[in-house]
Amino acid sequence: MTNEKKPAASAEISDEQVQKVLEKFDLESNVREVNNKGILWFISIFAIAFALFHLYVTFNPLPTLLQRNVHLMGGLALVFLLYPTFKKQSRAKIPFYDWILVGLSVASCVYLFVVYPELVTTRGGIATTTDIIMAMMTVILVFEAARRVTGWVLPILAMLFLVYPFFSHQDWLPRMLLTRPFDLADIFGQLYIKTEGLFSTAIGASVQFIFLFILFGAFLAKSGMGQFFNDLALALAGHKQGGPAKVAVISSAFMGSINGSAVGNVVSTGAFTIPLMKKIGYDKNFSGAVEASSSIGGQILPPVMGASAFIMAETTGISYGTIALAALIPALLFFLSSIMQVHYRAGRSNLKGLPKPDLPELKNVFKNGWHLLIPLICLIAMLFYGLPVSFSAFYTIVITVIVSWFRKHTRMSIKDIFEALEMGTRQSLSTIIACGVVGVVIGVVNLTSFGATLTSAITSLGAGSLMLTLILTMLASIVLGMGLPSIPAYIITATMAAPALAEFGIPVLIAHLFVFYFGIFANITPPVALASFAGAGLAGGDPMRTGFISLRLSIAGFIVPFIFVYEPALLLINPAGLPVNATEFPFAAILDILIVAVSSAIAVIAISAAVEGYFKTNLGVITRIILGIGSLLLIVPELVTDIIGYVIIFVVFAWNYMKGRKEPGVALETRSG
Repeated sequence: MTNEKKPAASAEISDEQVQKVLEKFDLESNVREVNNKGILWFISIFAIAFALFHLYVTFNPLPTLLQRNVHLMGGLALVFLLYPTFKKQSRAKIPFYDWILVGLSVASCVYLFVVYPELVTTRGGIATTTDIIMAMMTVILVFEAARRVTGWVLPILAMLFLVYPFFSHQDWLPRMLLTRPFDLADIFGQLYIKTEGLFSTAIGASVQFIFLFILFGAFLAKSGMGQFFNDLALALAGHKQGGPAKVAVISSAFMGSINGSAVGNVVSTGAFTIPLMKKIGYDKNFSGAVEASSSIGGQILPPVMGASAFIMAETTGISYGTIALAALIPALLFFLSSIMQVHYRAGRSNLKGLPKPDLPELKNVFKNGWHLLIPLICLIAMLFYGLPVSFSAFYTIVITVIVSWFRKHTRMSIKDIFEALEMGTRQSLSTIIACGVVGVVIGVVNLTSFGATLTSAITSLGAGSLMLTLILTMLASIVLGMGLPSIPAYIITATMAAPALAEFGIPVLIAHLFVFYFGIFANITPPVALASFAGAGLAGGDPMRTGFISLRLSIAGFIVPFIFVYEPALLLINPAGLPVNATEFPFAAILDILIVAVSSAIAVIAISAAVEGYFKTNLGVITRIILGIGSLLLIVPELVTDIIGYVIIFVVFAWNYMKGRKEPGVALETRSG
């Protein structure tokens, strides 16, 4: 983007290697490369028209069921056109049976338009035999599309839920799982002709704003925002101790917040940052883990939070502004932990930064790219002003195009605009299909009250202990989120796990942020840690070791949610005396915010040192344990534990600071992962 000199990396990652990793760990990149120009034109026009449809209905919405129907069925048709049945299948042409699947997707869409007047006037929500047949066909199409773009995990999970109501009245089931009998009309009517199944709030969120923000991300990419963030991170941190790892944290945080795809972000930014990390001496497993954990962390970072903030607003009824402000300090603590761990690792292994003359100058980076920040600033302003999310997204896309014309090197042409429309549609397909499959889960939960059953099970196992219930909810969220993209992971955990915390009087905002964190971090939690595996693929490391190092780098993400449950001031709110389902909160007292923020930051810094085993000098095992205990004591909301924690951390840091001054210039042995 700029004319600045870029750092050269040894053993650079080739485009072929990037594509190979994408296809292995990011199924949505496993698309056909059709050699028929006529078909290519048809797909491009279809994708562009699909994007324009969403821009149109932003201001001219269709009836809810029909709008969600077009969104899901259009996504289905594009998936069958773009994604092969199997990985090793030829991508040069589209087989006849996929054209049949496209036709069936269109037929399902048209059918709902035909019967819609009858549905809303005389039917009363009762499914006919034809409805049931079309519903069964559509569910199968959605499952097959999900298998192609997300893998087996999500469709299998949905299948298990779909099977449940057929047997939920059987006496051999545990008593708490028993329900009344359901017939085909009950089950498939719920899924197809109502807005409680396939066309649930998940698809509603996708059509109203998730698609628009993915489209916004495509326009930002076309305008050169990705390069601007990389240059900015290099200018800010590239020359520092362990600079490339800090660059990876910063650039991945920025891009991860906007694009919402952990694996995609690992590959796009990791292709640039991982070789630089390895070049200065970071271990290959550690390099891949830094990129993975930072990319995941980007999705908890306001203002966009990978579009999940908007779904949370839709689900809870809490304003976007409240959610974004509440998520800010916890996200900063997460990245503080990441920065400190890579800093301590660099100090322990005596890793220097990149030569400053080889890096972009900060003033030149801003001079050439400052205008690209205008759309983000406008977006935040519109959202905080209270403009509807969909309107804000639409206007921000327009502003992005206009702003790109401020500089020749970022100027978007008509061709770029059409390519951004097509790219945004393509990037949205996995989310559309995932939200459709999640709709099956939501439909069954609403039909059978399974969510209430899970809530009862968690609270019963918690035996009246809030801490134990939080731990069980954390584990449930991690399991439910394994192998899922961040958006469906949040929707499922919010539906299934968050209600358990309401039994303890935890406000809905805090409960949803709690499960959101752990659903997101399932992507770096072995054995199913796709983001970590992608990082390992680029770095040439071991997938499982990279996964466990990613967990270590993300340790703050596993601690901070427990802090804000006990200390809501960390979220800038004071929920005292308010009902569990409150949607508005007064600001916490400034002193309370400062106390919890400072103590949490010190705890995060200290636990990062304990994990890495370094502060000015190497830390022994006993010292690391003591320091870790001191960090955890700061998390407990009691004055006595805070004082003990502060004393422990101060003594350990002071001792090692003095010890480090006595041993200047000592080269430390590099230790892997």
